[in-house]
Amino acid sequence: MQELMMKRASALAVPTNDASVRARLRRLGEPITLFGEREMERRDRLRMIMAKLDAEGQLEKLMKAHEEEEAAASAATEDTEEEMLQYPFYTEGSKALLDARIDIAKYSIVRAASRLQRARRRREDPDEDVDAEMDWVLNQARTLALDCSEIGDDRPLSGCSFSQDGKLLATCALSGVAKLWSMPQVKKVATLKGHTERLTDVTFSPTDNILATASADRTAKLWNTDGTLLKTFKGHLDRLARINFHPSGKYLGTTSFDKTWRLWDVDTGVELLLQEGHSRSVYGLAFNQDGSLAASCGLDSLARVWDLRTGRSILALEGHVKPVLALSFSGNGYYLASGGEDNTCRIWDLRKKKSLYTIPAHSNLISQVKFEPQEGYFLVTASYDTTAKIWSARDFKPVKTLSGHEAKVTSLDVSGDGNCIATVSHDRTIKLWSSSGTEEENRHEMELD
Repeated sequence: MQELMMKRASALAVPTNDASVRARLRRLGEPITLFGEREMERRDRLRMIMAKLDAEGQLEKLMKAHEEEEAAASAATEDTEEEMLQYPFYTEGSKALLDARIDIAKYSIVRAASRLQRARRRREDPDEDVDAEMDWVLNQARTLALDCSEIGDDRPLSGCSFSQDGKLLATCALSGVAKLWSMPQVKKVATLKGHTERLTDVTFSPTDNILATASADRTAKLWNTDGTLLKTFKGHLDRLARINFHPSGKYLGTTSFDKTWRLWDVDTGVELLLQEGHSRSVYGLAFNQDGSLAASCGLDSLARVWDLRTGRSILALEGHVKPVLALSFSGNGYYLASGGEDNTCRIWDLRKKKSLYTIPAHSNLISQVKFEPQEGYFLVTASYDTTAKIWSARDFKPVKTLSGHEAKVTSLDVSGDGNCIATVSHDRTIKLWSSSGTEEENRHEMELD
């Protein structure tokens, strides 16, 4: 009976704006809020109340009686109604969120100016040969080979992340435990225990030697590299999916099956932003290198780009025909890669607001996508078809297939210098793929730098 009620509830249209939810509860003769109740919980309560009334055959009668009142009220207050039509897209934020938006704006302006200045210099300097540099990086990528394979846990692995200096690799597993490994020997140096459910993702801060984990227990946690728990971020109403640090290192983004993604202050642990906008679970989250934009994707087959300085959704990227699970911004500032259950990877040009390339990348769903972090010269995709693949960022043609796992590849990361790729899988192994460049090639790389 409860299952049938849940199905009825999921099919009902419920307002997304909290003021409208409260008004609907009032019209139905229910308390507009319960002690300690949050917005998402209030909306779910309304949904279940409406499902119960619908099952009892009373919903239509109750709603019809109130439609007449609404019609009379709307005729008298047309101007107010027009304002309310806009209201659901905006939610009043806290002072902490305002301060964070100002801080992000200041941070991103400096980073964007530096990126544009560098791009301009590289274009105009006759000694700069970007094509030759990309060719060299792609040739290095072609030499990537399996360098190390290590059992990471006694349960399937779900995430991995290199530290900023490349000296550590973090992994997480369905056992609920995260581990830190020294590089390049892949020797375990710390175990992070504290979550009560399986872990879904792990990521290192881009600025500090700390890392964060996400879990199905609805929390994210912040850790030191010695395994000390620093903070717990609570607020999501369903299990978490992916987690990512803002490039400034000051903020942490989390996605959840409660259909929201949230932004947290790393220092205080305060929830700064609860962002709705997806009709189904939110899965992937990425920040551009300038720090001005965030991109989210989810099981509604949609990717959205958000301006963190204003809070607005500036782009809705439609094209995938199944859930979108992974996103990655390129260092060039305008490419965004997305991958999902339709087995394709799409490359979006933010300048043109459209998809430029659709890569039929794998024979099973794509679990993760990552651009090479320095210049975005190549893209790596991981898939449940047991492989990871490298693609040229010039024309997004295949460069190398990394075969070696015996089960679904769930995540990957690229080291800061682009010379090493880590993959983790349901076969419980961590695999490192390293470049086998010669001394002469390495000397040429130093000259290019």
